[in-house]
Amino acid sequence: MIYFDAAATTLEKPDAVCRAMASAMATCANPGRSGHRPALRAAETVYNCRQAAAELFGLDQPERVIFTQNATHGLNIAIKSLLRQGGHAVISGYEHNSVARPLEAMADQGVTYTAAYSPLFDPDAAYRAILEALRPDTCCVIVNQVSNVFGFQLPVQRIDGLCRRRGIPMVLDASQSAGVLPVRAEQLPGTAFIAMPGHKGLYGPQGTGLLLCCGQEPPHSLMQGGTGSDSLEVRQPEYLPDALESGTLNVPGIAGLREGIRFVQKNRPELREREERLCRRAAEGLGNLPGMQVWYNSACQSGVLSFRMEKADPSQLCDGLAQRGVCLRSGLHCSPLAHRSAGTLPEGTVRASFSAFNTPAQVERFLQAAREVVKTL
Repeated sequence: MIYFDAAATTLEKPDAVCRAMASAMATCANPGRSGHRPALRAAETVYNCRQAAAELFGLDQPERVIFTQNATHGLNIAIKSLLRQGGHAVISGYEHNSVARPLEAMADQGVTYTAAYSPLFDPDAAYRAILEALRPDTCCVIVNQVSNVFGFQLPVQRIDGLCRRRGIPMVLDASQSAGVLPVRAEQLPGTAFIAMPGHKGLYGPQGTGLLLCCGQEPPHSLMQGGTGSDSLEVRQPEYLPDALESGTLNVPGIAGLREGIRFVQKNRPELREREERLCRRAAEGLGNLPGMQVWYNSACQSGVLSFRMEKADPSQLCDGLAQRGVCLRSGLHCSPLAHRSAGTLPEGTVRASFSAFNTPAQVERFLQAAREVVKTL
């Protein structure tokens, strides 16, 4: 099997991730609830991961690292914190449904939004589109650092600077960039929240995520309940992380995520170089096949490659490759806005996405399989 679907989740993990999860299952109780050794071990495990994430992403206060179920969970907290009283949001034309759907759901609360469409692989146009979409009632700007469909790197630092000058908080979706590209809170002074999954570029398990609370905007909790703190008080604590972490944390998942972060800390420059090299070779090989469309631009692309045949549905191409042991994804990838921006509606594309455990030999076998499928279609 050749697994090229890391943009959905990294299937192969460092061995240390699995070992840490098994150890936590056997030795960790509920953090913050008791003073016995298993509870203290759990609390130490959670804190160590929180501290490691703060170091990796440039936060000087580990308590501002919030554990979530996934990036979608974190984005919902961020969006509903900044738009609780209604208002207007600007989003890029490459956002995931984890941004668009919460905004749509808040329409009855007076929330409106503008999708700032721009041509693919044109960072200057993406910046101008955001600028032109701003209104006097704009309360936040939401952008992803890397498109989950096309790997397009948006100019997030320039957009952050725009937001800082206008006094508008930015929300950064780092779902496809965390662990690969630099994501540093101190370099994004206009950014209020950064959301990311644990199970993609951080090589942690599914069911884990991080929300970095970078600004001074008060976060809005989607859920209230036990935190192990201030138990006599019936109102939810307002301080972090307790304000956003009700109930029992996923301690085995957090233990695994800590090892994933450690793996990234040791290898990040090599991880980025590997992904870009594999993406470049795949784009080159696919581009030589008859009737194949490939969306690739080495100047502003990272680790994700979309392609399709001109006269075949993407699902046919993807299924043909799956029959030959190549795991990809076809369709809209939960991001119809990105396909509208790139002109690939309604069928979408086939997407290949790479991880630290993929090799050049796998790319060559994938290209051979693609040549075979093209002949059949």
